[in-house]
Amino acid sequence: MNAAPVVRSSAPTPPIVLTFAAADPTGGAGLQADILTLASLGCHPLSVVTAITVQDTAGVEGVLPIDAEWVADQARALLEDMPVAAFKLGMLGSVEVIAAIAEVISDYPGIPVVLDPVLASGRGDQFADEEMIEAMIGLLLPQTTLLTPNSLEARRLAQQIGEGAEYGHHEPDLAECAHRLIKAGCEYVLLTGTHEATPQVINTLYGSHGVVRSDRWERLPGSYHGSGCTLASAIAAHFSTGVNVAEAVFGAQEYAWRTLAAGFRPGMGQFIPDRLFWSRDEEESDES
Repeated sequence: MNAAPVVRSSAPTPPIVLTFAAADPTGGAGLQADILTLASLGCHPLSVVTAITVQDTAGVEGVLPIDAEWVADQARALLEDMPVAAFKLGMLGSVEVIAAIAEVISDYPGIPVVLDPVLASGRGDQFADEEMIEAMIGLLLPQTTLLTPNSLEARRLAQQIGEGAEYGHHEPDLAECAHRLIKAGCEYVLLTGTHEATPQVINTLYGSHGVVRSDRWERLPGSYHGSGCTLASAIAAHFSTGVNVAEAVFGAQEYAWRTLAAGFRPGMGQFIPDRLFWSRDEEESDES
């Protein structure tokens, strides 16, 4: 019996984005959030697992980092097979994993890198010690196109950068935090204001010459699991289409805010952003 001929689609390949992140069984944050976001925005997501977690919507109970060689092998197998248009880095798990990823992405300097420096959970569970932060600053920031810290993460990173005499011993304001982070090597910093006591959430994009753009968003009630992952992945998705940094940042913020506005609370903890809100909107339109 002759085998049936293989029929191949002539459809163009969607932009491909590779995310490095920890698995989150809730689907709210981490690898699963990245995959949902990237797919929702029309990309094909590739994923490298950096750690396995035990968590629910209330918090994280345990983190098991993946062996660094396995992380590197996952990434290199994918990169040798498919053309990647953007990298997104989330929770990385260990110093060894940070070093392995830094070595991998250094071989692809033309691919934009979005780094979400996940240092703690929304509940305050710590994911990064001082050694990991040092590795992040020394190995990843010089290769980062866009860093997306919230204000707490920005202060923690900037204070570690500024421990020397050059910066003195005062606590830096957010603009100085961004300046220090850019001086440490990243091209742009999108500093998000969710944790600041302002009537609206103010997100500010900084470049080497200062503020590039500042956007204000309605502050929504409740606490959300995976909002930072959603924003960073959405920026990577926009980068993969070739738009400039300012456009990518605004488009990603707009998408992320809509996922939060449509968020739902499936468990006893935080709300989860609805990355597929648009499909629910279409269903409602069809029904009406």
